[in-house]
Amino acid sequence: MKKLRWTLTLFLAVFSCRVAEADAVSYVGTLASSTDVVEISLILASASNVTLQTYGFGGGTNQAGTSISPGGTNPFLAIFSGSGSGETILTDASSNPFGTSLNLTNYGSFTGCPPAGAPIIGGLPQCGDVTMNLTNLAAGDYSVVLSDGQFIANAVFDNGTLGEGFSDLTGGTFCNLIINGEACPNTSGAYALDVITSPATVPTPEPASILLLGAGLLGLTGTRRLRG
Repeated sequence: MKKLRWTLTLFLAVFSCRVAEADAVSYVGTLASSTDVVEISLILASASNVTLQTYGFGGGTNQAGTSISPGGTNPFLAIFSGSGSGETILTDASSNPFGTSLNLTNYGSFTGCPPAGAPIIGGLPQCGDVTMNLTNLAAGDYSVVLSDGQFIANAVFDNGTLGEGFSDLTGGTFCNLIINGEACPNTSGAYALDVITSPATVPTPEPASILLLGAGLLGLTGTRRLRG
């Protein structure tokens, strides 16, 4: 298994009375084989809202403004916290894992079309991309993992760790699925992923800052009266 690593470090500075805009990084590439894994390191300096969006299966326009062609493999996408083999898959409040692909039963909770396209397969539009929204994700180290949709991290089955490895259902080919009665035609291995972050809360002025501002205004008023 070949693992490709990217590193994304985000330092989110928060200033009083100032709203920071969303930050987006776009990744594109091609898996060399059906058992390759792309691992992106995500470091949050403060609590953030995070959106993960793929485009490789159905195409679309990513956050960088690049037009992504359809035809890439259906992705498996997951996010883990921590570092090393002990990284643990993130779960929601109901203990459902943030990990999915088209052939997993939880895919309906992460359907990524739109913004990704839904190509016609077997006479019907078929979504295969993923949208994953994580609200108020705590500061810390995370790993976003992307692979072929049939090369699945075992952590999704027991809310476990990345060190548990992967189940290989690919049969040596990309998108090893029957979709709407047809063999999946998306066999290029291409992937496209956006990682979008934004502040978890809107910053507001500190009470001390408001008091200082008021004191300053009073000081100006007093000066004008003395001069008068």
